[in-house]
Amino acid sequence: MMISSLPFSFLFSFVVIFGTILSLSSSHWLIIWAGLEINLLGFIPLIISRNTTAETQSGIKYFLIQALGSSLLMLGSLHTFSISSTWEVMDPHSWLTTTPLILSLILKLGAFPFHFWLPPVMAGLSWLMCLTLATWQKLAPLFLLSSLSQVYLNTTMTKFMLIIAGISSLIGGLGGINQTQIRAILAYSSIGHIGWMLLAMTASETVLKMYFLIYIFISLGLFSLLLFSESPILPNSFRQKTKDLKMLQISLILMLLSLGGLPPLLGFVGKWATMSYLTSLSSPITALPLIAGSLISLFYYLSLLFSLTLASSKMTLTSFSPSLTPLSLPLAPLFITSLILMLNISGSVFIFSSIPLSEFL
Repeated sequence: MMISSLPFSFLFSFVVIFGTILSLSSSHWLIIWAGLEINLLGFIPLIISRNTTAETQSGIKYFLIQALGSSLLMLGSLHTFSISSTWEVMDPHSWLTTTPLILSLILKLGAFPFHFWLPPVMAGLSWLMCLTLATWQKLAPLFLLSSLSQVYLNTTMTKFMLIIAGISSLIGGLGGINQTQIRAILAYSSIGHIGWMLLAMTASETVLKMYFLIYIFISLGLFSLLLFSESPILPNSFRQKTKDLKMLQISLILMLLSLGGLPPLLGFVGKWATMSYLTSLSSPITALPLIAGSLISLFYYLSLLFSLTLASSKMTLTSFSPSLTPLSLPLAPLFITSLILMLNISGSVFIFSSIPLSEFL
C-alpha cells in the first residue's frame, strides 16, 4: 500500500514545494497568489491520501479556510493594482489597501483572530501531515508577512502585529490547558509559537529566521517520535513500562519540554534571542503577554507529563504499535532521535557562548 502510493506522494510533495518556492521567490502579488494556490492544490491530496473520514473532514476545512485566505489576498492585490498600477510587494501603499493582504496571510498562518481552524484541522491529520502543516505550510505566509512588515516598519502595522502576537501566545497557552489529545495540544502550541514569530518579525528578520529554524528542528524531532509510536492519544504513548520504550519516553518528554521553551533546552534559545533583541531596543515590555502565554503552556506541559509518567499500565509492547517489534523499535527511531536530542539539550551552550566573558569578570 505504501509502495504503491510513493509516486502519488512524490508528485504532490513536489507540487507543494514548488508552490512555496514560487511564492517566496516572487515580488509580484499575482505570482505569489498563484504559488500559494499551487501549494494548496498539492497539499490537499496529501491530506486525504489515506481516505479516512477524519482526514477528509480536515481536508475540506483546510481547503475552505485557505480558499478564503486566497480570496482576501487577491482582493488586496487587485485593490493595490487599481490604485498604483503595480503588483510589487515592496511598493508601499495605504493602510486600507494593505489590510486585506495582511488579514489573508494571518488567516493562512492560523494566528489570532483566525486561529480557530488550526486545532480541528490538525486533529484529523496523520503525523507527517501535522508536521508539514506546522512547519512548511507556514513558510510562505510568514516571510511574505515579514516582507510587508519591513515596508511598514515603525508604523501602525507594527503595533497591530504586536497585539496579534501577544493574543496568539495567550490563546496558545490557555487553549491547551484542558486538552488531552496530543494533536490538539500541538495545534495550540503552534498558535503560541506563531505569536513569538510575529514578535520576532517586528524585532529583526534574522531573529525570525533563527526562531523558525529552531521551531522546525524541534518539531521534526517531536513529530518523528510520534510518527514512530503511531499513538494518537498521549496517555497511550506514555503508559509503557517496558524497558525497550524507556528511551522513547524520555526523548518525547524532552522534546515536549523543549517545544514549551523550558531552559536550557533548545526551544528556549529562540525566545531568549527575541527577548535579548527587544531589550537592546529598550522595549522588553512588549513581550510580557508572550511570556505569560509561554509560562501557561509550560505549566500544562509539566503537569501533563508529571501525571502521565506516574501512570501505570498493563499494555505490552505489541499494543504500543503493531508494526514495531522489540528488535526493530530501538533501531528505527533512536539513532535519529538521539542526534536531535543531543542538539536539543545543547541549547544552553548556544545561550552562554553568546554572552560576553566580560560580564562574568
